[in-house]
Amino acid sequence: MLDDRKLAVLRAIVEDYVSTNEPVGSKALAERHNLKVSPATVRNDMAALEEEGYITQPHTSAGRVPTDKGYRLFVDRLSQVKPLSAAERRAIETFLAGAVDLDDVVTRTVRLLAQLTRQVAVVQYPTLTRSTVRHVELVPLNDRRVMFVLITNTGRVEQRVVELPEVVDEARIAHLRAVLNACLDGCGLSSVPELVADLPERLAPEDRPAAATILSVLLETLVERHDEKIVFAGAANLAGADFATGLRDVLEALEEQVVLMRLLGETSDTPSALTVRIGAENPYLRGTSVVATGYGSGDNQLARLGVLGPTRMDYPVTMGAVRAVARYVSQILAAS
Repeated sequence: MLDDRKLAVLRAIVEDYVSTNEPVGSKALAERHNLKVSPATVRNDMAALEEEGYITQPHTSAGRVPTDKGYRLFVDRLSQVKPLSAAERRAIETFLAGAVDLDDVVTRTVRLLAQLTRQVAVVQYPTLTRSTVRHVELVPLNDRRVMFVLITNTGRVEQRVVELPEVVDEARIAHLRAVLNACLDGCGLSSVPELVADLPERLAPEDRPAAATILSVLLETLVERHDEKIVFAGAANLAGADFATGLRDVLEALEEQVVLMRLLGETSDTPSALTVRIGAENPYLRGTSVVATGYGSGDNQLARLGVLGPTRMDYPVTMGAVRAVARYVSQILAAS
């Protein structure tokens, strides 16, 4: 374990290197930070930090830069995540509150995160398998076609045009709508197949063909949307970044949904838990850092969001932005 003085020196090295992108020397540290020790003591502390693997010297005549281990300790010992200003919080709230549907919420969220952190922002759509049915709508288009609409508690809307096997009047469509909502309202989408398995048999014989057709479309919708969907923004922010893995690898990873899912990490039982993985801790894309957290409605975590960038990242600011944006998105979903 490092003593408080060496931790202060490490913190100063990380802050200076993140700010300047230049290796940090002992003289500069002593001048810029109120460490209350002589430059000679700072040099000794830097030598100890280097020996223990927290910093390294890229060139013989250069200063020191943090290693993944150094960043890890810096993040773990952060006394506080940098809070957003009142103006930033109002801007986030106003920007996200203007969203008209779930797609708009996700689009606005990913753009906002990229702007706040100047990194690549990644947002996972709420998965259907973790959602519940809020409402089922059947809208007659003509006497043999209806628009099937499934609305979830996360604001997700799935709609399909259904070709019915026979002519069905509006009164029977209204009856089917009522039966479906009575059966499915509030139930988890993963339980839908079991709940509707014998539904046609519980209906009058003349309603069974239309019901069976509509239910098959409902089940196909759930299967089609089972895989997760990820969106990202801010790729232009990578232009000036320094990646140990190479920019090409990072750009290729952004095109792979599976890799992005793994980078964001698994969902956890604590929606507000903030995850920071640094450098080699990212087996799917070494040389990058990922700050991510969950968001959802109430205590129900529905998906994750976060940012990806180089290990030379302003962690206090990035962690504060990710946590704040996730909190506002959760509030919007809960209110909707």
